[in-house]
Amino acid sequence: MNKLDYDRALYYTHRSEWDNLLILMVRTEDQFLSKKIEHFLHAYNFEKDYSVIERHLYSLLRYIDHANTNTAVDIQEELFQLQ
Repeated sequence: MNKLDYDRALYYTHRSEWDNLLILMVRTEDQFLSKKIEHFLHAYNFEKDYSVIERHLYSLLRYIDHANTNTAVDIQEELFQLQ
């Protein structure tokens, strides 16, 4: 997994750069991230109920946070093994 993808997803979401978020959705190798982005963008474009959009946004943000945390732990373990 590429930590840069999670950072980009967070940045694009924060800046409301939906075109770049869509491109990231297609290019990332993390299928869970891709699906979360897809669900959020679909809700953002077609859903009239704001609570549904909000739920998908929070789901995406929670996944990004989770993935970033796990990626940081994996990097620390790799560095520890190299020592």
